[in-house]
Amino acid sequence: MLRRTALALAASAAALLGAVPLAAQAHSGPGGPVLPSLGVPSVGVPGLGAGPGFGAGQDRLTVTVRDAGAGDGTYVLRCRPAGGDHPDVKGACGRLAELAAEGQDPFAPVPRDAMCTMQHGGDATARVEGSWRGRAVDASFARTDGCRIARWDRLVPVLPSTGS
Repeated sequence: MLRRTALALAASAAALLGAVPLAAQAHSGPGGPVLPSLGVPSVGVPGLGAGPGFGAGQDRLTVTVRDAGAGDGTYVLRCRPAGGDHPDVKGACGRLAELAAEGQDPFAPVPRDAMCTMQHGGDATARVEGSWRGRAVDASFARTDGCRIARWDRLVPVLPSTGS
């Protein structure tokens, strides 16, 4: 089904851009790939793409951490431009940008069918709410098994390192 949808979208795009001459093939510009003769930037994937069509505006996240020790509290993290009272604004925004560049959704939940090791990484919990790359975020984090520990650790320094 997903493949069929992707093919339909590709066919629609090809039909819409069918009149674009070969000289107008995409090249990389400051905001990502651009069709030069049309001056139209490419459109990225919502929440992950770097194109100006998505994620325009400020990223603003509220990070609430409990039972993690010194990292406990509620912090505001703003990226693009960086700011807020998060303990490591530059590092946190940089990590989110890295994950986006890799095509990863840092706030995606652990898949329901994931096989996770049975280990406990502590009682720390976190919640991240707000907007990032043009989409709403409401994600909860815990360290209750191997998958959730890895998910938390992937977001350090957005979430504090727990040292476990």
